[in-house]
This record gives sequence, structure tokens and C-alpha cells, in this order.
Amino acid sequence: MVIKDTGLNGKEAFLSDLDHCMGELGFDRGAWDYHHATYDYKFIDKATTYYLRIQAKAIEGRVEDSHAMMQLEEPFMGKHLFPHGIDYDAAIPDSVLKTATKKLEMLKEKLASLHH
Repeated sequence: MVIKDTGLNGKEAFLSDLDHCMGELGFDRGAWDYHHATYDYKFIDKATTYYLRIQAKAIEGRVEDSHAMMQLEEPFMGKHLFPHGIDYDAAIPDSVLKTATKKLEMLKEKLASLHH
């Protein structure tokens, strides 16, 4: 499930700033390669796990460089499938989606404060 109209799509930040902001909000940067970074926030609702995922691509430099300029893509959510995998077409409970939306608003504010 893609979460539209967050104001995050296309935002740019240095990797070091992005790592810091994401870390403060509880996101983990798990998957990455030289050109992309993926940040996940884990939600547990009853016995089900959901992930809010934000990907960023390097538009200057490489992800191994803290001064790489990164550009965010639209956030999306999925339901964890046992033993591994994510179903991005699964329905997301309203309570989880509402919390995810607040988390995205907080991220937008943090990123905006970097440029002042």
C-alpha cells in the first residue's frame, strides 16, 4: 500500500541527516546497496506485524558515503508474511495507518528543520 500525499516524495537530504532523523523516529536502515537505502518502521498489532517502509535513492554520491545526497520516494506499508516476506496488497488496520501517518508527519517536520 503506497501512502500518497505525505509531502516526502522527492525530499532530499544528506544520508547522515536522513539516518539521524530516521533513527530518532525509530526507523531502521536495513537493506541498502550503493545507490538505495531502505528504512523500516515495525508495527505490531495483536499478533500481526506491519512495516512502514521508506526508500531513498542516492542522487549524488553512494550510500557508503555519509555525505551522499539522497532523495526520498513515496512511503509504503505491508503486512509481514511468515517466515519472511511482505504483502504490500494486504489491508492495513486504521489504527496502524493512523500511527504511520503521524510518524510520516514527524519525519517531514524533522527534514524541514534541517534546511533552516
